[in-house]
Amino acid sequence: MRHASCLALLAAFAMLAAGQTPSSPVPAPGAVPPVAQQTAAPTTPDATPAAQTPPAGDSGIDPVSVIRVKRNEVNVVFTVTDKHGKRITDLKQADFRVVDDNKPPEEVSSFHAETNLPLQVGLLIDASNSVRDRFKFEQESAIEFLNQTVRPGFDRAFVVGFDATPEVTQDFTDKTELLAHGVHLLRPGGGTALYDALYFACRDKLLKTSKGVTVRRAIILLSDGDDNLSHVTREEAIEMAQRAEAIVYTISTNVSGTKGAGDKVLERIADATGGRAFFPFQIRDVVNAFGEIQEELRSQYAISYKPADFKADGHYRTIEIVANDRKQFRVRARRGYYAPAQ
Repeated sequence: MRHASCLALLAAFAMLAAGQTPSSPVPAPGAVPPVAQQTAAPTTPDATPAAQTPPAGDSGIDPVSVIRVKRNEVNVVFTVTDKHGKRITDLKQADFRVVDDNKPPEEVSSFHAETNLPLQVGLLIDASNSVRDRFKFEQESAIEFLNQTVRPGFDRAFVVGFDATPEVTQDFTDKTELLAHGVHLLRPGGGTALYDALYFACRDKLLKTSKGVTVRRAIILLSDGDDNLSHVTREEAIEMAQRAEAIVYTISTNVSGTKGAGDKVLERIADATGGRAFFPFQIRDVVNAFGEIQEELRSQYAISYKPADFKADGHYRTIEIVANDRKQFRVRARRGYYAPAQ
């Protein structure tokens, strides 16, 4: 009896050392213990990022979702004037209503009177035979504009002259002396491919710059508006400007004293992109037009919002920004944008 008791006691100690108790059930063949089901992680090379646990300190947000939110955010720069054309710069977000594709935005992420955003400016100068008479004066006015507008280390600009084809005489730079040299290199002669020049400046220059930071993109277009050589249409050029989110300011070189067909073209381009058309029939008024543009670029509002029912389908979406007091204030902004395509 004493010998049998010792054997039983030794067996009990052995089971305890093995981490089992006499009452522990035996797992069924092929079953996975519950703890193993919770902690097992894929170890094969085919494991997808979505199946992995975020590292310590990670917010756990899917990076694809973050990209999607950024792509869905719309940034609009706009100008407000009173009924006499005087710029108004002290309004608040509550003074405006935004409509995107006929619906209010899902969320407005920021709104402020913005006078200090970096500028990306394209100066497009018609160098065809039709503008030969006052070409030199317009060159000097453009140089003065660049000297007053481009801040070294902050803003950037480029110069394009066009007749039958566009020619970059100075690429993006913040050095005003190089921009002045690029303007002086222009020589009048040949036909006019205005639409091609605008299309090129927006597609090959503005759209290819980094969009990592918020900037204001503007095109200053000097021309008589008469196009006789372009391969793209006026509306295709406007569409490209909208895709580049560029505001186009036009300065007519028509000196006849009355608006012609070309001036209506310039009005259409400016209106569709949120810019403004100038008609300095007197040569001295060209300087004033440049001065007005320079002041406006420093006196604008910026709003960022997430559209409602947004779809990344590449389709055109309309924008309407309206002042609540429509009798007193006028808002000038681009008419719409193209949603990114997936």
